[in-house]
Amino acid sequence: MSLPILYSFRRCPYAMRARLALYYAGVQVELREILLKEKPQTMLDASPKGTVPVLVMPDGKVIEESLDVVYWALQLSDPQGLLDAAGQALIAENDDDFKGWLDRYKYHVGYPQQPQEFYRQQAEVFLAKLESRLTQHAYLAGEQLSVVDICIWPFIRQFAFVDSHWFWQADYPKLQAWLQGYLQSDAFTAIMPKFKPWMESQQQVIFP
Repeated sequence: MSLPILYSFRRCPYAMRARLALYYAGVQVELREILLKEKPQTMLDASPKGTVPVLVMPDGKVIEESLDVVYWALQLSDPQGLLDAAGQALIAENDDDFKGWLDRYKYHVGYPQQPQEFYRQQAEVFLAKLESRLTQHAYLAGEQLSVVDICIWPFIRQFAFVDSHWFWQADYPKLQAWLQGYLQSDAFTAIMPKFKPWMESQQQVIFP
């Protein structure tokens, strides 16, 4: 039986959240690792927008937004009850306001209107909100891991590694512990193996 095909890029936080959902759901796909500078034509034919993740079903249906991949996987199988959480507003804030400031912070050379520290300070509004939540309970939406955590984790990881020294010294102890738990988890190990860029002649890679 043919598997869905997932076009992915290892370090992209959107692709990482999709792979996390597939891992927790136990839903198998054919993984095709791409190079952003050399996107395969088969991916562009399926999704001309040219960003990952892209999930192509055996019947040709295409899912091309990371959150849609997440919910597709967890609606098929959710053994840990990850969807049993209210947190869509927090995910939306991550994807909109925070990601905008994160991009300016990380790629500050392209945004010379303000110093890098300014963009970091704007992003910290969201970090403070997460710290407050994690002071109240172990995860972002309560005492159990949920879809909110898996959707936001990769973006906080990306933020942390812009200036690792600053982040791990900053006054966000709960957020740091939450992120460290993710980085040391079996899930993170499972979604981050290095694959050679996909080619037509390559043997099929099954994930997870």
